[in-house]
Amino acid sequence: MKSKLFEPYTLKNIELKNRIVMAPMCMYSSHNEDGKVENWHRTHYVSRAVGGTGLIIQEATAVTPQGRISPQDLGIWSDDHIEGLSELVSLIKEQGAKTGIQLAHAGRKAVLEGNIIAPSPIPFNENMKTPLEMSADNIKETITAFVKGSERAKKAGFDVIEIHGAHGYLINEFLSPLSNKRSDEYGGSAENRYRFLREVIDGIKTVWDGPLLVRVSAKDYHEDGLDAEDYVVFSQWMKDQGVDLIDVSSGAVVPARIPVYPGYQVKLAETIKEGAGIPAGAVGLITSGLQAEEILQNDRADLILLGRELLRNPYWPRTAAGELNEEIEAPKQYERGW
Repeated sequence: MKSKLFEPYTLKNIELKNRIVMAPMCMYSSHNEDGKVENWHRTHYVSRAVGGTGLIIQEATAVTPQGRISPQDLGIWSDDHIEGLSELVSLIKEQGAKTGIQLAHAGRKAVLEGNIIAPSPIPFNENMKTPLEMSADNIKETITAFVKGSERAKKAGFDVIEIHGAHGYLINEFLSPLSNKRSDEYGGSAENRYRFLREVIDGIKTVWDGPLLVRVSAKDYHEDGLDAEDYVVFSQWMKDQGVDLIDVSSGAVVPARIPVYPGYQVKLAETIKEGAGIPAGAVGLITSGLQAEEILQNDRADLILLGRELLRNPYWPRTAAGELNEEIEAPKQYERGW
């Protein structure tokens, strides 16, 4: 029986050659602090495409300068970014992988000079800056920035867009009652806390008709925070809006002790997939082909996202193929090595 890990997977109108996805991971390597692609990005991402990954999702890419996690983050707030991103997309596709980009705004977790913004004026911890509470104009401008970023992603040739709604960054801050204490239409009830993401999705859908993913932190690890069942409801709403897959991570909206073990987030993905009836991606200490195959064979998730494991081993798909007794094609230049 052919392994599911190496089966093609159709994501809306895009066919992935396998179900292995490189999760977005910040590289902090735009050293001129202008948000532009540099040689490191070309080397880093293209090597994973050569290694056989089916979909590569580029790191959190800021929709505004103020929305960067660090000054060295990649950006998509200007048309000046399109050329470098387009070149990177072309290089990745040349090696057989599909391309994704994660559009992001850091909110209160931005480590930058000057003011930062968030749903409420609450710092992440005592060592971080207190953000300004977003005004109605700030909210509209930021939604527009996500839309403009999507237009630029389309011009650059990306196959997939992922909205970063996880890890305590801006969208996650709106969703969680731990970080959103607003009393207007963007705070209070679940419907109101979801409103910002709803308007971001609606805006992006006006300019983007390709696969749309949302990464979520499906557990706050706090007694007053959100859990997977809350995200089942959010995911049902996302499905109704036309989101194609939920990329399920967890934590980081507030400081918390997180129990970490192999596959520790898979159950969250499984809960959302079953509860909301929407495809889900699993991520989090997935390290072997056998482990990935178990997740897929038991229908716990639809895609396997790898982060640190692909940092350690750009050729992980070949390692996994060996574990699963699969033969996958090697790059012609490397055939003599296998």
